[in-house]
Amino acid sequence: QVQLVESGGGLVQAGGSLRLSCVASGITSRINANGWYRQAPGKQRELVATINRGGTTNYADSVKGRFTISRDNAKNTVYLQMNSLKPEDTAVYYCTALWGSAYSNYWGRGTQVTVSS
Repeated sequence: QVQLVESGGGLVQAGGSLRLSCVASGITSRINANGWYRQAPGKQRELVATINRGGTTNYADSVKGRFTISRDNAKNTVYLQMNSLKPEDTAVYYCTALWGSAYSNYWGRGTQVTVSS
């Protein structure tokens, strides 16, 4: 199993930047991929970015060119660098991990990102 803890959220003005971190603990060697999702008030949770074991990344169209997902294996940490933030990026951001042979999905508790106009 694995546990995920996010940090780095906060309040930022439009055009600003934030870097989210997600620290994994437990049997981290069995993590196959990590991702970031977000959920805005009244909206469904949506995928923001993913990174697999080989380092391949994918992004939602709405964040391409502005957000970058990366991973530091030595620190068991996944990052989401968010630049050129927009008010519509306001949401709770969740870190996820696909773990083990069954690709079980684990979630963190989330971190709030608020972008003011």
